[in-house]
Amino acid sequence: MRTPVSVALGRAARGITRLRGGSGSAFPGLVVEKFDPKFLARTLAKLPRGVVVVSGTNGKTTTTKMVVELLRGQGLKVFTNSSGSNFTRGVVASLLGEMSLTGRLDADIAVLELDEAHAVHFVRAVRPNYSLLLNVMRDQLDRFGEIDTTAGLLRTIAEHTTEGVVLNREDARVAAIADSLSGQEVRYFGLDASLRHHFPSDDELHATTAAVEAVEGNDDDTSSEAHTSTATGRPADVLLTGLENHGGTFRIGEKTVSTDLKVNGAYNTYNAAAALALVRMALGAAVDEAALIASLAEVSPAFGRGESLVVNGQPLDLVLVKNPSGFRLGLSSFSAAGVATMIAINDNYADGRDMSWLWDVSFGSLADEGVRMVSGVRAHDMGLRLAYDEVRFDALEPDLKTGLEEFLRAAPDAPKRIFCTYTAMLALRKHLSSYTEVEAF
Repeated sequence: MRTPVSVALGRAARGITRLRGGSGSAFPGLVVEKFDPKFLARTLAKLPRGVVVVSGTNGKTTTTKMVVELLRGQGLKVFTNSSGSNFTRGVVASLLGEMSLTGRLDADIAVLELDEAHAVHFVRAVRPNYSLLLNVMRDQLDRFGEIDTTAGLLRTIAEHTTEGVVLNREDARVAAIADSLSGQEVRYFGLDASLRHHFPSDDELHATTAAVEAVEGNDDDTSSEAHTSTATGRPADVLLTGLENHGGTFRIGEKTVSTDLKVNGAYNTYNAAAALALVRMALGAAVDEAALIASLAEVSPAFGRGESLVVNGQPLDLVLVKNPSGFRLGLSSFSAAGVATMIAINDNYADGRDMSWLWDVSFGSLADEGVRMVSGVRAHDMGLRLAYDEVRFDALEPDLKTGLEEFLRAAPDAPKRIFCTYTAMLALRKHLSSYTEVEAF
């Protein structure tokens, strides 16, 4: 009887929170955790195909959505923390919204996006069957500490996984996690040598110019075995071998497949390789590969991650940026030609308070077109950074609502793109709902 009581208590907490004007996304989970500490483990243990955890610095939300849609395309019922709250209490809150009043969860498998630090608490309570570990980048050092600390958090997730772990072969710290595992199956997703320069690791991003040039000098090295990394010697189950404007080419097992994608950006195409590798591991020989590719082609962008809206008859892309590698990939994935650009930088807790990482990003690709609007709490810092790269900007307005209004008025007939930190993105989506239909979050 404890589960139905916990569900009722959590839903009551959610109702009270909404009456008080809150979103209720995590507080009900906190209430249930206090009342029934084993609620999460007890509920997820009943799923016939177990639990999948997705974690890493960049790409968690989009990759999780891809994995969910791929599994649904295979006929499975999937529970996921779609609210975007990737702490344990957020997972509990999502469960409360999906369970019946009797405490039944109608799902075959759970796919959960988890913050690196909070995932460690989760896996000690609920050991996942499979984990997918994407990358380690310098991100929010005020929260996580140095990069090797973050790598250690991901290692703990892998060590608590019971069946199989999928790792990014091209990230040395992530690939090295395999060396501390025993008993779990380990697979990798990776890149063809010709694409390595598009996706620098954290060490390459912060290396000397000579070291970066050495990495980029491998562009023409396509003669090596397609599935073996020269850096790690580890074979990849899924390899991204080509980037197209609206999709990519993948080597999956022994087959080569090309597909269009609805998600934008080179980084999201690499996320697709990660998702494919995870689903192939989780389903084994039962996987329907034709359905897998068909599902992948239909995955829409997660909110704010390459999300494309139409405002006043023109496309407007939202590109989330939260660390040097993410901003660099965002800039390199989209042409600035003919596009009106806005940059919105906040430094709220969810963004990370230390914005010094902006100085690790080169903004030279915006020099020809310039930036129409700089906004957000740290607009002046961003404006100074652009000035040092000799990138002109037309206006600077810290207030996001006012900045957005001026941006839309200044370029009524041009396609638009907004690079924004997390809380800036949430605020901008809210303001954009006055101009166009924005998917509810």
